[in-house]
Amino acid sequence: MREASLKFLQTLVNTPSPVGHETRGQRVWLDYVKPFADETFSDAYGNCVAVINKGCSPRLMLAGHADEIAMSVNFISEEGFLYVKRLGGVDAVVTKAQRVTIHTRKGPVLGVVGNVAPHLTKGDEDRKLPKVHDLFIDIGASSRDEAKKLVRIGDPITLNQEFEMLRNDLAVARAFDNRIGTWSVAETLRLLAEAKGKLAPEVCAVSNVMEETGLYGARQIAYSLQPDVALVVDVTHATDYPTVSKEQHGDVRIGKGPTLTHGGCNHPAVVERLEEVAAKKKIKLQHEAVSASSGTDTDVIFWTRGGIASGLISLPNRYMHSPVELVSLKDLVQIPELMAAFAQSLRKGERFKVKI
Repeated sequence: MREASLKFLQTLVNTPSPVGHETRGQRVWLDYVKPFADETFSDAYGNCVAVINKGCSPRLMLAGHADEIAMSVNFISEEGFLYVKRLGGVDAVVTKAQRVTIHTRKGPVLGVVGNVAPHLTKGDEDRKLPKVHDLFIDIGASSRDEAKKLVRIGDPITLNQEFEMLRNDLAVARAFDNRIGTWSVAETLRLLAEAKGKLAPEVCAVSNVMEETGLYGARQIAYSLQPDVALVVDVTHATDYPTVSKEQHGDVRIGKGPTLTHGGCNHPAVVERLEEVAAKKKIKLQHEAVSASSGTDTDVIFWTRGGIASGLISLPNRYMHSPVELVSLKDLVQIPELMAAFAQSLRKGERFKVKI
């Protein structure tokens, strides 16, 4: 990975972007894409767009979601402990005993998620897995009044885990879901801007908000942009580690390339074109099946207005929705290469239709 792109990824992942509070991360993204775009803008709820080849046809939307799972302050006890609500798919088990930051209007407040020492739970054979409402955060306040001077109800909370390289091009971070998506669409725009070749479509790179709580940003921006075709980038579950059933969840491996999803919201002609350009670029793809839904923004983009021809490209991710999400950078760099090749394959005015 080029040095500037890696630095962008690190900054993007390390910048807190909790659901509904994505502003800081969106600023990082816009600053990076601006030199490559003809135009950049944001909408009412903070969805951000960078456009290249403005006014051409077809209009291609490349989308990744900017938000990360998080928590918010829900209650402050008399003793000054904070209780929380989840923002997205927070796992209470892996959240215990973590360091956190509460993002307040006055600035960051540090805290820790409390955890009862095993010495105090010996003999408790009926211990149950914690629920989110069981979690409490200690910010060092001695009372509710002291805590209320520092935080307020609704303040978002993120875990204090940042980007690190392991080995063999593997990286770990708390929020690859889905900074790798917004990174990928930004890098695709860069590749297209630097290619200097003739490009038929208008390309709208999108960093959209509030995916983790209902795919809301994708609904908004897809309706506004009215693209003719859309590619969505997200993470998918790698299944190449102990205890995960491949029979149930498929065979997806770190380091074996991005995945292409088949069925449901994925338009067969878009999928076919992605396979064709991947073969020409010698990009190895893994494959996934979907039944009712993909669990990504693709689910709402494809049925917007009269239907938008869509395809989902995913990055294998071990330990999703945890502080130690693990991905391969070799897999990641192939995604913008694939999307740029797809964009360059489009013909002027081309539309995708199911063959009847």
